[in-house]
Amino acid sequence: MKPLVLICSQDAEFYLFLSHILGVDGFTSEPAGDVKEALALTDEREFQAVVLDCGPASATGSIICGRLKGEPRTAGLPVIALIAPGAENQHLDLLKAGIDESFVRPVAPAKLLDFLRAKLALPKRDSNGVENGSWLCCGSLEMKFDAHRVRGNGHDIHLGPIEFNLLRHLLEAPGKVFTRDELIGAAWPDNIHIGARTVDVHISRIRKALKTASPGSVIRTVRSAGYSLEKPDD
Repeated sequence: MKPLVLICSQDAEFYLFLSHILGVDGFTSEPAGDVKEALALTDEREFQAVVLDCGPASATGSIICGRLKGEPRTAGLPVIALIAPGAENQHLDLLKAGIDESFVRPVAPAKLLDFLRAKLALPKRDSNGVENGSWLCCGSLEMKFDAHRVRGNGHDIHLGPIEFNLLRHLLEAPGKVFTRDELIGAAWPDNIHIGARTVDVHISRIRKALKTASPGSVIRTVRSAGYSLEKPDD
């Protein structure tokens, strides 16, 4: 059975990004948006770890951690805090609450996964794991989705989780035209309503990133149909 991780976050895009990273490495996850929901879920399910998304203006992380560490049933549950830049002052409150580990975002996915595997006494991934996974390529564009990494002409391209998932979907089938609805299904959680204009905005961001690092990689707009990643010339 895959280890189950509770992700406490009010940021849907961050949850999507983190659940993807965990899923590729063999974990499953469930979201919780607030203290009440997090505590209710830990009463109902057998989680192996909890990841807290600690924003600058919220003390939710230390509250959840304190409540979990104060209950005999969940006191031994590993709790990891991902602290947003600007919220470093939460370190002390988290330590008082009994946090097992804290990372300031952005944190390398491999670092978080290595900590979870060590804490849960899980074996390290083999040659298909985070560090050695294969690259998905199209011309000069390369993507290693288990490490959440994109390169163009050997240069790193930094994308948010939504842009990463959109580009991955296009990169898995170069030349194929995907409708906006198909792209929404590939990049956003099912319970979030997304309009076509939002897709256009994210595609524009990807194009801007590619123009600098991988100018030969072109996302084509197909009028009244959708988008396609052009195949490189043979």
